[in-house]
Amino acid sequence: MKILVTGGAGYIGSHTLIELYAAGHTAIVVDNLYNSSKESLRRVAKIVGVDEIPFYELDIRDRAGLESVFAAHHFDCCIHFAGLKAVGESVEKPLEYYENNMNGTFVLLDVMRNHGCKNIIFSSSATVYGDPVEIPITENCPKGKCTNPYGQTKSMLEEVLKDVQKADPEWNVVLLRYFNPIGAHCSGTIGENPNGIPNNLMPYITQVAVGKRKELGVFGNDYDTPDGTGVRDYIHVVDLANAHVCALRAIAQKCGLGIYNIGTGHGYSVLDVVNAFVKVNGVEVPYVIKPRRPGDIATCYCNPAKAKAELGWEAKYGIEDMCRDSWNWQKNNPDGYQ
Repeated sequence: MKILVTGGAGYIGSHTLIELYAAGHTAIVVDNLYNSSKESLRRVAKIVGVDEIPFYELDIRDRAGLESVFAAHHFDCCIHFAGLKAVGESVEKPLEYYENNMNGTFVLLDVMRNHGCKNIIFSSSATVYGDPVEIPITENCPKGKCTNPYGQTKSMLEEVLKDVQKADPEWNVVLLRYFNPIGAHCSGTIGENPNGIPNNLMPYITQVAVGKRKELGVFGNDYDTPDGTGVRDYIHVVDLANAHVCALRAIAQKCGLGIYNIGTGHGYSVLDVVNAFVKVNGVEVPYVIKPRRPGDIATCYCNPAKAKAELGWEAKYGIEDMCRDSWNWQKNNPDGYQ
């Protein structure tokens, strides 16, 4: 298939490009480079053995620009990663998050429809479950109250996509609810490259390990968990990337609407991750316990059985692989793509 990948220069997008090419697909990337780097695409091209990854520097809210891309290419499917994604920033800038994430997707869907491309895989999130009513979380778990505008945009866009597919059954829509992607490509040449202070656990750990930051802040050690720190379902970004390739097979079989949890089904606490990182890499990670953050929940991990049964997908990599590959990326690229 020929795939449009929005946000394809970002962390998850760049890893997904590698798996798409490995599976025999081709991809065109649209990205405004707000939180990503063109250098990642140059490195992806080297890994997959092509001269370059076709790329348009474009904001998907730019309707005329997006129309021109669709006029130049016939796409079989869109994998939609583009969007603002920092939870804390979304609380500070709700209007910007709603405008960017919602309007960008509205323009994208309208242009896709105009050009007869009615297949989309949407980058959703476990945040749509809010404080989940069951653990492990299945896809039948009701969506909860999202605690931040970022999560709200994911939840609302899921409803938009469901309505689009219901109104026009020619659409095939796959919603992938990611849990916590970490890790990096085994080459150590692409990985997570956050702007400024990292919002997520693993890049903070690696930046402490490489000496860029003094210590890791662990937010809360009094949760109802085995060691008191928050438990999450961490998934290797390469496993996550492969889930999109499996979802393309469902699209090809005219799946209609598919909703899938993409996680390992195992919960690891913050200190589990820190201890695994230290054990695997032999690098110390000093940390301090800080107060809980508002909106954080104690435990969140999924039951990924539906993705295995219907998509033929399951996670292959464990927490030690994730820690090893994250450090391999960081130590070889202490300043990311700079």
